[in-house]
Amino acid sequence: MSNNPLSVTSLVSIGAHPTSGRARRAQQDARAVELGLKLVGDQLKTLHAGDLSQGQGFEPALRSYLGMGLSDIELLAMPENADAALAIAQYFSEQAPDIILTGIQAERGESSGMMPYLLAEQLGWPMVSSIADILSVDKITMQAQVLQALPRGQRRLVKIDLPFIASVDMAAASPRQSAFGPATRGELTTSNTDNVEDLAASQWQTSPAKKRPKRLKIVKAKTAADRFKAATAKASGGGGKVVHGTEESAQAILALLIEEKLI
Repeated sequence: MSNNPLSVTSLVSIGAHPTSGRARRAQQDARAVELGLKLVGDQLKTLHAGDLSQGQGFEPALRSYLGMGLSDIELLAMPENADAALAIAQYFSEQAPDIILTGIQAERGESSGMMPYLLAEQLGWPMVSSIADILSVDKITMQAQVLQALPRGQRRLVKIDLPFIASVDMAAASPRQSAFGPATRGELTTSNTDNVEDLAASQWQTSPAKKRPKRLKIVKAKTAADRFKAATAKASGGGGKVVHGTEESAQAILALLIEEKLI
């Protein structure tokens, strides 16, 4: 057995309640913390990177992770326009753990799910996605056996070299409840990082999402009798009108498309 203890770091983010939008612990990140606690117990390290000056509710959301049994969370303070992936990669280049655990997708911000992939590219580490569990880690051979979650409840056993990055799937063990006492006693340690501007995001143009167009109702008839009944059924609306001429017909069709929000 190797004398070097296993080093695991979990990345945590600020979640958002799907209905109220209230800040909370992210469900997938909480599962990553739960998996990290299973592997190394209270030796688990956690890291959060982001703009710490945004409104109220962010500190209680981070402290809900502390309530799971963590002693502290390290915070990387950065401005809103900074590239979190580059800042985190710079942090881990100086003190690299054996395993980095993340959620699959954030609940705020871009929510692209690209963070573990970008981080793996920056560090040059292997990355395994959507894991349900880490079965074993051998520090002598520097390999781990990981259970990967596949669609329809299937699982796949994967061997991966240390160090590596893994994104934790919702199929992983549910996170424990957050206790109020440990949440208030835990420490939030803040450290500054270099301001690495997100050049790609600075060129984006954002706009409110448009409501998806509503599809027209299509009669699905399986038998000839059903098709005949649908063709001869009397219209229930009673608000139709007779149009004459090409121009008037085109105007009526255009008005229908606008009413159905197809254009």
